[in-house]
Amino acid sequence: MKNDSSFDSGGGNWDYDDIPECTEYLCSFFPITTLIPVTIVLLIVMVVGVIGNTITILIIRRYKEMRTTTNFYLSSMAMSDLIILLSLPFDLYRLWKSMPWIFGGFLCRFLHFISEGCTYSTILHITALSIERYLAICFPLKSKVLITKTRVKCVIVFLWVFALLSAGPFYFVVGIAQMYNITNDSDTGWECRYTFYAVHSGLLNVMMWVTTTYFFIPMFCLIILYGFIGKKLWKSQNSIRGRNTAQRDKSHRQTMRILAVVVLAFIICWLPFHIGRIVFANTEGYEMMKFSQYFNVVAIQLFYLSASINPILYNLISKKYRSAAYKLLRPSTAKKKTYNTIKNDTGDKTESSACVHNEFVTHI
Repeated sequence: MKNDSSFDSGGGNWDYDDIPECTEYLCSFFPITTLIPVTIVLLIVMVVGVIGNTITILIIRRYKEMRTTTNFYLSSMAMSDLIILLSLPFDLYRLWKSMPWIFGGFLCRFLHFISEGCTYSTILHITALSIERYLAICFPLKSKVLITKTRVKCVIVFLWVFALLSAGPFYFVVGIAQMYNITNDSDTGWECRYTFYAVHSGLLNVMMWVTTTYFFIPMFCLIILYGFIGKKLWKSQNSIRGRNTAQRDKSHRQTMRILAVVVLAFIICWLPFHIGRIVFANTEGYEMMKFSQYFNVVAIQLFYLSASINPILYNLISKKYRSAAYKLLRPSTAKKKTYNTIKNDTGDKTESSACVHNEFVTHI
């Protein structure tokens, strides 16, 4: 459920003379000088995120060497982020014109439900992936038995089902209602907003605290897990190891660097969003409502940034991801480059398909 940007959905008592009037083209709490830069930022985030997450999904599905348990989680997270980004235009519409809502009651409810479900799914994926890395690093022998591709696929399906079921009540928290403009004494059309029952029964506050718990409990678990993992990797630096063990530890550290940055970006981008929800749920009075709306318009930009930033992080941190992306986007050039590097001194120009793929590792 997004932090609502419509000025009459919070339920407070304020002076309606301070609220901007709706026109034929604009019905927003925010002035045009705020809406334009926010819209530009969100559209850029959407384009970058859709392209980046699509590339991530294609890389992992197209190349067999990239189909590892870790990458299965990353691919599923990319799908979740992609769905979130595709709902962004409807939030932009509401940002500019909170009413009338022209897309019908089903789409009003479904957009809130699917966005919330994907948000939960992303959180659960990050947590499950961190648990898997904890087992792989701290209990390597047990993890080889417990963590298999088939089981990970089953876990991913379970995470999606659990996330969508958890978000189910949000389908009934919002709906469309006929709005009345007391300023010019006329109907303003339908608005997608929180239902009267959800606001006055306390269901809205309950669900806001549920979704906030969904953030803070996994964040607490991640801090503990990464503490144990860091301790294990630190101790392994001083132990006597063979070549294979050293290579495995190097791979673990590479994976952990990526995951640590992803989790840090997740916390930075989503913490203001959840704080904004708590503020909005307890808003009373016009000044507090005004602060809540401007705080949330910043938080929603960070929220969508979190759905687009992961592929950028993979590209910056992982050379293997960059190589895979280059091969995907420019297959003929990448194939020619690999072909030239595997020619031997005798002039043999036979291309080995195995060598073409050996540049990839098991983890992004």
